[in-house]
Amino acid sequence: MSHPHPELGAPPALKEGALRITPLGGLGEIGRNMTVLEYGDRILIIDCGVLFPEDEQPGVDLILPDFSYIRDRLDKVDGIVLTHGHEDHIGAVPFLLRENPDIPLIGSKLTLALIEAKLAEHRIRPYVLEVKEGERERIGPFDCEFIAVNHSIPDALAVAVRTPAGMVVATGDFKMDQLPLDGRLTDLPTFAKLAEEGMDLLLVDSTNAEVPGFIPHERDISAALRNVFANADKRIIVASFASHVHRIQQVLDAAHEYKRKVAFVGRSMVRNMGIARDLGYLKVPGNMVVDVKQLDDLPDKEVVLICTGSQGEPMAALSRMANRDHQIRIVEGDTVVLASSLIPGNENAVYRVINGLTRWGAKVVHKGNAKVHVSGHASAGELLYFFNICKPRNLMPVHGEWRHLRAAAELGIATGVPRNRVVIAEDGVCVDLEKGVARIVGKVQAGYVYVDGSSVGDITEASLKDRKILGEEGFISVFVAVDSTNGKIVGGPTIQARGSGIDDNAFGPVVAKLQEGLDRSASDGVLEPRQVQQLVRRTIGKWVADNYRRRPMILPVVVEV
Repeated sequence: MSHPHPELGAPPALKEGALRITPLGGLGEIGRNMTVLEYGDRILIIDCGVLFPEDEQPGVDLILPDFSYIRDRLDKVDGIVLTHGHEDHIGAVPFLLRENPDIPLIGSKLTLALIEAKLAEHRIRPYVLEVKEGERERIGPFDCEFIAVNHSIPDALAVAVRTPAGMVVATGDFKMDQLPLDGRLTDLPTFAKLAEEGMDLLLVDSTNAEVPGFIPHERDISAALRNVFANADKRIIVASFASHVHRIQQVLDAAHEYKRKVAFVGRSMVRNMGIARDLGYLKVPGNMVVDVKQLDDLPDKEVVLICTGSQGEPMAALSRMANRDHQIRIVEGDTVVLASSLIPGNENAVYRVINGLTRWGAKVVHKGNAKVHVSGHASAGELLYFFNICKPRNLMPVHGEWRHLRAAAELGIATGVPRNRVVIAEDGVCVDLEKGVARIVGKVQAGYVYVDGSSVGDITEASLKDRKILGEEGFISVFVAVDSTNGKIVGGPTIQARGSGIDDNAFGPVVAKLQEGLDRSASDGVLEPRQVQQLVRRTIGKWVADNYRRRPMILPVVVEV
């Protein structure tokens, strides 16, 4: 089993006849999926998604893949294949197309409709190529065959990419639900045919590789939802991903059965469900869907709200309801259903929302106390079947944290993939497929790129560290005016603390120490403002640490007069 090494250097030039696979996101994390394939001087990209920030990334809206590896070669990109319409696979497309709007997008009808709506907000009109399962398209030197897979969103596709160097199969996100709501099964016969032809490298969804057995059927949720509807006397509020069409279909069916009206809340939810409805992927009985403004005219027992915020996102509708910062006010007796999984890293945010909702009297139904969610990713039992069907010559687990990648690797080895043909990589690691063997050859830059408001890439790790210090320890500002000729203090020091828990009046003892230090510095001829700032920072910082065991940010302002 090959694996990355922290001392990997830059990869060598790509050999003639070899295929290079470089994940720029999605390995060691759940999200930000993006894989770059290179043959000759041409490039094919599979997916281009975002990662959602965690608590230790305050102020960040989204996290993008780092495009620097391909930035000066975007004219060589023959297309971006989008496996399905979830944000962690399409969310970064607008940011890449800002740099080159001429890159074609290839995907299924629903996937392209979702990304085109998103791009319209960025005023980008992309070149698109709609494909369906069973079709093959030549995209530059890449011969792409598209295969139906079952996931938690309709129209998901895997892709088999044939090149002179061999065949690479990328599953995208998939599971093997044998009773899917739309009747669209993961196409195992086609995977078996690809295996007969020879699957040189399999990039496989690893998210649930640690989960034993088989994932329950999506339709199994219906009974739990009907139970919720049967026992709810007031409003029902369902939080889900804005693209989870199958889950929302089941909510609509239950609402129809119990004679309730439904309103979508949240811009992305309204947009995506409108698209799904127009394209026929979402079946809405009669005149059941109403505008949220009409809800005031209806009795609570006839109302269902479907909104975003199942992951505790601070600006999503459900979080704002929990914080009393939304036009919809949670009241005693409301029922809230979190119809989704907990993405790793979001647990604290979700439980914070659950507590907020409960505080106002809502009954909260979630995966922990009712069967209102099933995963969209194949578990260990399904992966074993899949590996036995595909018989890959080389295996590279993707889409997962380290524990998921290693679990998927061990499952592959158990089904007969040679251990030395299993590649566990990480973001930025280059894997070359040459003469039937996949091996790691180097590493390129693939760090986090933060989106903060309209800023893209301006926020650094150092900026986030400063934000965390400010949030946890506060700051202390120190104003000092010094004579530019002799360095003597002519004003201040004036000290103010914010968020540090230290009263401004408590700084009396350190002012004398600071004045003494500044006088000594002046007598030694140290007059440079930067050096004076360092002296102020050291003196105040040590005094606070010794007396309060805290480390606030010290902001010295030295003015020469």
